[in-house]
Amino acid sequence: MNWTLSWTEALGFATGAVCVWLVARQHVANWPIGIANNVFFIALFAQAGLYADAGLQIVFIALAAYGWWSWTHGGGPGTARALPVRRTTRAEWVWLAVAGAVGVAALTLLLDRATDSTVPFWDAVTTCLSLAATYGQCRKLVESWWLWIAADLIYIPLYAYKSLYLTSLLYLGFLALCVAGLVGWRRTLPARGARTALGAAA
Repeated sequence: MNWTLSWTEALGFATGAVCVWLVARQHVANWPIGIANNVFFIALFAQAGLYADAGLQIVFIALAAYGWWSWTHGGGPGTARALPVRRTTRAEWVWLAVAGAVGVAALTLLLDRATDSTVPFWDAVTTCLSLAATYGQCRKLVESWWLWIAADLIYIPLYAYKSLYLTSLLYLGFLALCVAGLVGWRRTLPARGARTALGAAA
């Protein structure tokens, strides 16, 4: 069992690192590699008692399918143009904040009462941050990188606390890649005038 878990963590490390590197480069191959990463982490996190994180991977697989389609079809039916990077709208921030707050409260209560989790609140917080960040990644919202950075800053000590040291190291690498991704995506934002015209058209 320990040997199997060790290989699971190692494979999660490798696929996770490649996935985030490809996201930062806006390469569509990040989605299938990310799905493989999710499968490895389901087993890893369930063994570690991080049940929300384990369940989150299933949601990530569904979101990856949506993100894969969104990146290749521009987010609209009947179009094959690439999805552009854009800013998060005020309305999107509002519903993300509301959904996040409700999600954290509900997940914390569920994990505390229905599982043997020793970190129900932090498991819930990272789960909701990751879901919000993944939604933003699917829609190429540049601020999704800030959400990933916030999640990684919690994940790093959380995984170390759970003795998942390789995964903690992986998330330290994720943090660096997220900063690089943020810088890279900001450079590809359309000019202010073009953004205004795009918003008016939408």
